[in-house]
Amino acid sequence: MRSQFWHERFPEPLMRWLAAAPAPLQQYHWLSSTVDLRMGAASRFNLSPVALERLGYGQVVGIDSDVGYRVLVTGLSGEILQLRLNEPYRDVSETIGLIFRWHLDSASADDRLNVASQMARSLNVQVQTLDDADLLPDSDVLDQVAERGLAFYTDESDGCGRVIVQLSDGELYRIDMPAGFDPWAWPVVLLLVLVLGGVLAVAVFLALREVDSNLRTVESVAVRIARGEMSARVQAGEGTLVTRLASSFNGMAEHIQRLVQVQREMIHAVSHELRTPVARIRFGVQMIEDCQDEAALQRQLDGIDGDIQELDELIDEILTYARLEQGGPVFSLQETSITDIVRQVVSEQQMVRPELSIEGNIDEVSERWALSDIEPRYLHRAIQNLVGNAGRYAAGKVLVSCHFDEDNCRVDVEDDGPGIPEEDWEKVFTAFARLDDSRTRTSGGYGLGLSIVRRILYWHGGHAFVSRSDTLGGAKFSLVWPRKKPVDSIV
Repeated sequence: MRSQFWHERFPEPLMRWLAAAPAPLQQYHWLSSTVDLRMGAASRFNLSPVALERLGYGQVVGIDSDVGYRVLVTGLSGEILQLRLNEPYRDVSETIGLIFRWHLDSASADDRLNVASQMARSLNVQVQTLDDADLLPDSDVLDQVAERGLAFYTDESDGCGRVIVQLSDGELYRIDMPAGFDPWAWPVVLLLVLVLGGVLAVAVFLALREVDSNLRTVESVAVRIARGEMSARVQAGEGTLVTRLASSFNGMAEHIQRLVQVQREMIHAVSHELRTPVARIRFGVQMIEDCQDEAALQRQLDGIDGDIQELDELIDEILTYARLEQGGPVFSLQETSITDIVRQVVSEQQMVRPELSIEGNIDEVSERWALSDIEPRYLHRAIQNLVGNAGRYAAGKVLVSCHFDEDNCRVDVEDDGPGIPEEDWEKVFTAFARLDDSRTRTSGGYGLGLSIVRRILYWHGGHAFVSRSDTLGGAKFSLVWPRKKPVDSIV
């Protein structure tokens, strides 16, 4: 619309000038060869009813065609006057220059400035004589003026067109044209900015509304969890903007729920586990009062000392389990030989249980891949717990085997004891779980050793499980973990 408006308004002064002439075809006959000046009845130009109506109102009508713009206006006689413009801005400028040159050549030297001024007002241009060398254009333009008597060029300072005309006596005039059509004028740019800004504002509003809705969902679930509904979870659909947040929040909620559950179980179990040694200590203290000789007194003191040691070991087990359950200790993985740790554990446990045969089975292939990224202290604790647990139930033999390759490490601890029923294979790793009701110092334990083992393997990226030993017939506990930690892993 802006382009159509400009193509009609820019040539309008020229068309009004030609239409006001009594006989434009005879007066400006030389325009027929440059802009195809024509004049005739309306039927000659094949016009639409809208164009005819507009011409009837005296408007200048521009029609875009395959060969350029046709610009039409109604003349004094009622006939239609038409110009054909291939390059509207240049063609109109040069046509105005030709008309200026024709009229100024016809005027006397004294009257030229007055004629030029009147024509400039009518044709909506500015005219000045080039009597100052500083106003002269480039030599290329002057060469065109010398050749044709007229030259059109664009001034780089403001982008407007200029026409230089040379009269018959050599005098030069410069005609300054209005600015050409600018498709990116500031109103258009402003309109585009407003439209794009509006679209972006709507998009941001919709996105923020969606985010706000999802965040309110997360907020409501957080409030429910704060009220004690530990099973509350965020239901995030596919493709929502906060799906990852919802997933992380649900993971956090599950971890919190698990910690709370573990805490409740520990409080319940610890209160139960502490009763037995405390009761024995209280009974021992009461028995001291009735002791009649030194030997009986010493037996009671030794029993109390053993109960205190049992309490100390129980507290150590509870603290270790709590650290591993509540996020794990600060693991400092380092490349260490697993076979050396296995040999050390076997040697230590053999000294503790001389009545048993505790052996280590390490082949040459495993020895070659013995170095692994581990936390030595905790892995030692895990293997020691398994060997010690096997020693409590073994009839006479415990076997510790290593199976290492380039990718994984596996340590198996087998015994020739009664074994573990298959339905209890997962239960044995539950905290404070026992498969018997024993509470003796020799075989009862505290029910935390295997739970600690599994958590240690979890923080090494591995797993602990139990099965039946095909070699010895008893239980077989296995530890499996990757030999090398991933480069981007953070423990």
